[in-house]
Amino acid sequence: MTNDLSFLTLVLSASPLVQLVMATLILASIISWSMIIDRAKVLKRARTAADDFESRFWAGGDLNDLFRAVDRDSDNIKGMASIFHAGFREFARLRQSSEIDPMAVIEGAQRSMRVALSREMDSLETHLSFLATVGSTSPYVGLFGTVWGIMNSFQALGNVKQATLSLVAPGIAEALIATAMGLFAAIPAVVAYNRYANDVERLNNRYQDFLDEFTTLLQRQAHV
Repeated sequence: MTNDLSFLTLVLSASPLVQLVMATLILASIISWSMIIDRAKVLKRARTAADDFESRFWAGGDLNDLFRAVDRDSDNIKGMASIFHAGFREFARLRQSSEIDPMAVIEGAQRSMRVALSREMDSLETHLSFLATVGSTSPYVGLFGTVWGIMNSFQALGNVKQATLSLVAPGIAEALIATAMGLFAAIPAVVAYNRYANDVERLNNRYQDFLDEFTTLLQRQAHV
């Protein structure tokens, strides 16, 4: 084995299986970082959009005017505006029929809002499962590469008459790089997942609160 303990030399001199483990961890890290950046942008836009729509909704304007304003850009509405749009559209459609009970109108609007809410949550939670998977499995994948590399190092010692630290050190060092790469991939993914899962939960609570408050307003209008 070579005594050059530089990072690149250790990686290039590792066994093919250990190199495959390293490549897998590097790829997982690159993908997870791209998802971390993407989720940061998406969640920031969602919070901003929720703040803006709540300001417009509680400004005291006519709900019909707000619906028309939202409907003009219905292909691009997200978050709270999407829940409002789905609920008010169904409310207005059902209310046109005089044969439908007011409570049935409210229930129909509420179902539409819950469907919209579910879609919004699915969109916000995109990629979070991948981050959780990378965070939980990467250390074990790296550990597998380390164990395999150390096994190869000790097997190579069986072919020499005198074992010395200089003979085993490079093999152990290259094997430990796999563990380091596993941690490098896992730590950001775990931190990001915990942070984003909390952000998604807070947005979900805001959406749920808005849905309940808007349902109350629709109940008042349904009995007018």
